[in-house]
Amino acid sequence: MKRLVSIGEAASALGVSITTLRRWEASGRLIPEYTAGGHRRYDLAKLKPELFRAEADAQRRTVAYARVCSHDQKDDLERQKQVLELYCARQGWTFEVIADLGSGMNYHKKGLKKLLDAIIDGQVGRLVITHKDRLLRFGAELVFAICEAKNVEVVILNQGEDTTFEEDLARDVLEIITVFSARLYGSRSRKNQKLLDGVRQAVEAAQC
Repeated sequence: MKRLVSIGEAASALGVSITTLRRWEASGRLIPEYTAGGHRRYDLAKLKPELFRAEADAQRRTVAYARVCSHDQKDDLERQKQVLELYCARQGWTFEVIADLGSGMNYHKKGLKKLLDAIIDGQVGRLVITHKDRLLRFGAELVFAICEAKNVEVVILNQGEDTTFEEDLARDVLEIITVFSARLYGSRSRKNQKLLDGVRQAVEAAQC
C-alpha cells in the first residue's frame, strides 16, 4: 500500500470532497506535501493510520524464548524448545525460537538482548515462554510491561511452579554470593569470609 497519494485519492480515503481538502489546506488544518512538479501529495499513513497499523501488525512475528542456567541443563533446554515449537506449530503461528544459556539474574544474555531489541523495535507481536521465570528470575514484570506498551501478546504455557525452580534459584543465590564475596574479600574481613563460606556451603548442600 502506497503512503503518498494524490488529492483525489486522499479525498476518497477521508470521505470528503477535493474542495474540502483545499479549504483545509488554506486554513492550515491539513497541509499536503508538494512534488517537484507542484502536485499535492497526502501521507495516507497519517490520514488513515489504522490501515498501516493492521498491515504492520500482520508482519510482526511470534518469538518463543527458552532458557536454562548451565551447560549441564542442555537436555532441559532442548525439551523447552520442543514444547514451544510444538505449541506454536499447533496454533498455526510463524515463529522463531530464541534460546539462552545463563543465569536468570543475568540481564546481558545474548538471546535476551536480541529479544528485547526486537520487541522495542516493533518486530514482535507475540512472546511465548514455558514459565515466567524462564525469562528472568527478577524483573520479568518489567519485560511484560514493555510488551504491554508495545502491544505484544505474552503467552505463558505453564502458570504453575517451574519444576527446576529450586535448582535454578540455588544457582542464582550462589551467583549473588560470588559477587558479594569479591567485594567483601577485598576488605580482608575474616568475619565476612566465614559468613559467606557458610552460606555458600548451605546453598550447595540444598542442591543435593
